[in-house]
Amino acid sequence: MLTPAKSSFVLLGLALAWPAASPGAVSGRVQGRSVVMARQGIVATEQPLASQAGAAILAQGGNAIDAIVAANAVMGVVSPGMNGIGGDLFAIVYEAKSGRIFGLNASGWSPAGLTQEFFRAKGIAVMPQHGIQAVTVPGCVDGWEKLLTRFGRKKFPEVLAAAIAHAEEGFPVTDHVAWSASSSLRSDPNAARTFLPGGRAPKVGEVFRNPDLAWALRQISAQGSRAYYAGEMARRLVATSQRLGGTMSAADLADYRAEWVEPISTTYRGWTVYEIPPNGQGIAALAMLNLMETFPLAEYGHNSTRALHAMIEAKKLAYADMLRFVADLRFSQVPVAGLLSKDYARTRAALIDPARAHDVVEAGTPPAPGNDTTYLCAVDREGNMVSLIQSNYGSFGTGIVPDGCGFALQNRGALFSLDPASPNAVAGHKRPLHTIIPGFMEKEGVRIAFGIMNGWNQPQAHAQFVANIVDFKLNLQAAIEAPRFTKHTFGGFDVSLESRVPASVRSELANKGHQIAALAAFAGAVGSGQAVLRDFNTGVNQGASDPRQDGAAIPEPIIGSK
Repeated sequence: MLTPAKSSFVLLGLALAWPAASPGAVSGRVQGRSVVMARQGIVATEQPLASQAGAAILAQGGNAIDAIVAANAVMGVVSPGMNGIGGDLFAIVYEAKSGRIFGLNASGWSPAGLTQEFFRAKGIAVMPQHGIQAVTVPGCVDGWEKLLTRFGRKKFPEVLAAAIAHAEEGFPVTDHVAWSASSSLRSDPNAARTFLPGGRAPKVGEVFRNPDLAWALRQISAQGSRAYYAGEMARRLVATSQRLGGTMSAADLADYRAEWVEPISTTYRGWTVYEIPPNGQGIAALAMLNLMETFPLAEYGHNSTRALHAMIEAKKLAYADMLRFVADLRFSQVPVAGLLSKDYARTRAALIDPARAHDVVEAGTPPAPGNDTTYLCAVDREGNMVSLIQSNYGSFGTGIVPDGCGFALQNRGALFSLDPASPNAVAGHKRPLHTIIPGFMEKEGVRIAFGIMNGWNQPQAHAQFVANIVDFKLNLQAAIEAPRFTKHTFGGFDVSLESRVPASVRSELANKGHQIAALAAFAGAVGSGQAVLRDFNTGVNQGASDPRQDGAAIPEPIIGSK
C-alpha cells in the first residue's frame, strides 16, 4: 500500500503501484486505455459530453457533487433509453472535510393504489413488466436536489445548463447508445413522436434534438424539484397515467421524498467496501466478497480456472440469499447483519465444491437480525467523491412518455411480485427490489468510487472489480477493462465469459460442469463501468472509463491562473 511522502517520485510510484499484470503474466501493456491522472478533479461517465459537462462545472468552482448532477443530467439527454428524469438513482458521497460517507436512496415508491387487490380485481396474476402498471414514482430529480442542497455549491440553473443546451441544440447519436424503433416506442404516441422523428430511430452520427426535454429541464432549473413533483410536469404525468389506466395520483408525487441512508459495508482483505442498504441489491456484492475471501484467489491467479470457479459459485450463493431476503426495509425485516456475517459466509462457502459446479442453489438461513442504467463518478481537488448510478430499468423503461415532457417513465415496478408471501409483494408506497448499485472502497488513505452497470450483473461485477484491485493488484483502468464473467440467471450451470478469458480456462470450467457461453472480447453483457480514485497521501486523483462504452474520464480543465 502507498505510504505518505512528499517527493515527486511518489507520482511515478502511484502509476506503477498496481501494475496491470497478474502473477505469471508477460510484461508489457495489457490494457487498452491509460489511467487518467490529475491533481485537479476528474469526472468519469460513459459518454464524453457528460464527462465534459461535469469537468466544466469543476472548473467553474463547483465540487464533485455539482459535477455529478451536471453529468447525470447530460446523460439523460444523450442516452435517453438508459436513464433520465423518469428513473431512479442511488449515490454514495464521501465528504472530505468530515471524512464521512453518506448514502442516498432516491428510488421511487409505487402509487398508493398499486396493490394486490388492484391486480386481483383486474384478473392479473403476474406483475406486468411494461406499461403503466410498472411505473413507480421517479426519484431522480429529488435525488439531485438533495445532493445539491446538502453538499453542492451550485444551483440548478448552472448544473443543468449543459443538458438543456444539448437537448435544445442537439447532439450526434453515438454507436453505443443508438436506439431502435422498438415496439415499446411505437406503441406510445408521445414516445414515437419524441424518439422516432420522421417515424424512425436516429442513425449513428445523426444529430438528435429533444426540445420537450429541454422544456422539462428548464422547469427544474427555475423551480427545483417542486416543478417535477408538484408543478406542471406532475400534472402531465398524472394525466398520462390516468389516460392509460394507471393509479398514479398527485399525492403520490407530492409526498415522495428521497432518503439519506447509512451505507452498509464489509471488509475484504484489509479494504472496506461500501454499498447502499436494501432495497438495493448491493448487499449481494458484499456477501459475495465475504465468500470469496475464504479462497486464496491471488494464489490461484487472475482469471484462472480455480479463481473463476470459486467466484461463479460464490455469486450463486450470494444471489440466492439476495433474492430471498432483500426488500424495502420499511416493509420487511431484512437480516442485513446476518447476511454480512463472516461466520455465515464461511458456512455458505463450505458448500462450494472445488471440483464441480452447482445447479440448484438454495438461500441459506442467516443469523437473525439485530435492532438499462448509467453509472458515473467524480472526485474534486479537495477529495470529495461521488459514486452515482441512475436508470430507467428496461430500455426506455415503460416506453411511456408523459405529455410534452421528452423523457420515458421507468418500469421499476416490474420487480414487484404478486405473490403475497414474497418480501417484494407489491403494496402502495413501497419500493421494489432494485438492481442499480453504486460502490465505494477505501484503505489507508486510498479511496475508490466505482460502479458497473447492467441489471442483475452488477453485484458480481462489483466483486470482480474489487478482486482485480485487491487480489490481483491491477491498476484502476486495468481493473475496469479486465475480462469478466456474468450470470444473469440465479440457478443452473450457465455462465458467460468474455473471449479474452483463455480458451483453455473456459474448457477447464466446462469440465467442472459450467455451461460456458463465449462473449465478444469487450461485451455489453458484462456491463460497463467507471471509477475514480483519490490517494489522500499524495493528493493525486485517478480516473478510469470502460472501453465497453463510449465513456471517458475527463480531468477538470485549468482555465487561466488561479
